Amino acid sequence: MNAVLQILGLFFTAGLWQLALELGALLLLPALGGTISERSGVVNIAMEGMMLTGAFTAVVTDLVWHNALLATLAAAISGGLMALIHAVVSIRFRADQIISGFAINIFAFGLTTFLIDKMTNFQGAAHVPQAYTLPVITVPVLSNIPFLGQVLFQQNIMVYVALALLVGMNIMLFRTRLGLRIRAVGEHPQAADTAGINVYTLRYGAVIASGLLSGLGGAFLSIGINNVFLPNMTDGAGYIALAAMIFGKWKPFGAFVACMIFGIGEAIYANNSTIHISQYLLNTLPYILTIVVLAAFVGKSAAPAADGLPYEPGVE
Repeated sequence: MNAVLQILGLFFTAGLWQLALELGALLLLPALGGTISERSGVVNIAMEGMMLTGAFTAVVTDLVWHNALLATLAAAISGGLMALIHAVVSIRFRADQIISGFAINIFAFGLTTFLIDKMTNFQGAAHVPQAYTLPVITVPVLSNIPFLGQVLFQQNIMVYVALALLVGMNIMLFRTRLGLRIRAVGEHPQAADTAGINVYTLRYGAVIASGLLSGLGGAFLSIGINNVFLPNMTDGAGYIALAAMIFGKWKPFGAFVACMIFGIGEAIYANNSTIHISQYLLNTLPYILTIVVLAAFVGKSAAPAADGLPYEPGVE
């Protein structure tokens, strides 16, 4: 009972919500990537590997160039290149998209582990000096608002980027001609093709965009939150983002709500020192939330009709 009261007490602290928003934004970036990819009809479970590649690239680039912005751009590009592999295999060669995604995740884990071991002489960690990491932006005046000021206006720059992308993607998907076409090729590619829409081009673009966003998430993790690269440091974040996308019914704002739920779970775990609950139990909380959310909502969520189905012109 005391443990429950301690957890409930955390919900009235600005620190918990500040951290939950930060961690929710971390998951939101790949979740938005998964949303646009699957809206176009391509399943992308490779976001884990794309995040891991982005995290590694960001650290290496930052250590070489001492510029967090360039490191973040490099991380996004590396995620996009991983996504290009998935796109070619899934769209051009019509391979099983789930198997392709798993293969990329395994490849990214093996590649980044091998490279970091070579870089650090098998020490397994590459640290980034604080001076070269992504900055925390404190908004003048607004940051002084009690409670909300700390939660909303004292955040890492990537939190603001993620929220801007959330609004932008929602507008693009549901208020623009491009968004309509992306949704059309994910629902009925044959009809879209007949109407003169290039199904392949849109799917390639959507999958690569998902890689760029996942790479950004990896950069946020390694040079914005942890300031270090460790083997397998994503620790399932890409899979949780996938679950968030499903929970959100393939809609950006729905995915954001799910990401915040998981962010709260992670934030509670991070506050373990103040609530004195077994760290092993709290460490399972985000994953328990993932299972509960999927069990409760996956049956009630309808994916785009052509999601995961390779497209062949003239084949119904």
